[in-house]
Amino acid sequence: MKKIPLFSLQIDNKELESIKEALEQKNKRAELEKSFGKYIGCPHSLATSNETASLHLAMTTIDLKRGDKILCSVNSYPNVPEVVRHFDAEPIFVDIDSDDFNIDLDELEKILSKNKSKKLKGAIITHVAGQPTDLDRLYEIAREYNILIIEDASNAMGATFGGHKIGSLEADITTFSFNPHKRFTTSNGGMMCLKNEELEERARLLQSNAMIRSEWDDKGHLGYIYDVVDIGLEYDMSDLEAAFNLAQLEKNDTAIERRRQIAAIYHRELANTPHIELPKEVRDHIYSLFIIKIDKNRDSFARELYKRGIEVGLHYIPLHLLSYYKQKYSLRINDFPKALRNYQQILSIPIHAGMSDEDVYYVVEQIKEVAKSRV
Repeated sequence: MKKIPLFSLQIDNKELESIKEALEQKNKRAELEKSFGKYIGCPHSLATSNETASLHLAMTTIDLKRGDKILCSVNSYPNVPEVVRHFDAEPIFVDIDSDDFNIDLDELEKILSKNKSKKLKGAIITHVAGQPTDLDRLYEIAREYNILIIEDASNAMGATFGGHKIGSLEADITTFSFNPHKRFTTSNGGMMCLKNEELEERARLLQSNAMIRSEWDDKGHLGYIYDVVDIGLEYDMSDLEAAFNLAQLEKNDTAIERRRQIAAIYHRELANTPHIELPKEVRDHIYSLFIIKIDKNRDSFARELYKRGIEVGLHYIPLHLLSYYKQKYSLRINDFPKALRNYQQILSIPIHAGMSDEDVYYVVEQIKEVAKSRV
């Protein structure tokens, strides 16, 4: 029986060569920041230890305080509200758009129109599965209500909107992940794209314990003198991780192209399959995830696929169903009806550059076989 993992990491000599250069004392972190900034079209990029660190550093950079409020989709990974709660600030959940699984911008605007609190600081916008939300509309809302926008592009590295890459547009800060599905321990790493030099300088200071160091020079300055000017963090990416991630970055467009090829096969071969609804391609989609809907008995469908060697996933469990947030904010199961209905049906199936056409057609065949047994 074939075994098809949900995700797979593609490693070759490029990673080994890059890591060797890091061991030879080459500054791979600076090289990664420069290459990433060029790739995205963002002059202010910063490497961090992971994407959650990037989000937490973003909240620190915008000076989030106790009692502040941040809007976010209820269909997000738990690290999104988590970084808000670390400041004793409040995440305000918003229901989803059923077509692309992203935040419902009508609901977002409705909440903003009713909430005049100066404590409402901004929104973290997650681009689910590699398909951006409607950024023209989002930025228009942000300007009208004067809120900060932090884009969670953990699944959208290389995705575009209007011909421009996510991270190069109007967001104040955009965060990325080199380990978007939190599945691999080989390496980790996050990136930040910041709107201007002021934000970059602030983030770079806070990232390294808010420490200012002196440097040795011919004028007699001592390199071991330092000062701490704020409450900082320690979210630096190591040169070894930067070396690995630099090699992965060079493969990103190739990986996107392969995922789109696989998505095209899925769309063609699974069209009109009973009990299956395929994802809608509303805007540019890089298919970091391929999320189908099962009209009933999703969990038994998943078990059958697992028995046939196909690993599947769930992206995501709505945040209001998780114990901490449900209890903390007295949330009810029906508070976000579209996210709830979506959650009851969605299933992520394998899509990654390591899949051969044979693998893809095996997944197709097994999904069709399982679908036949549905009543």
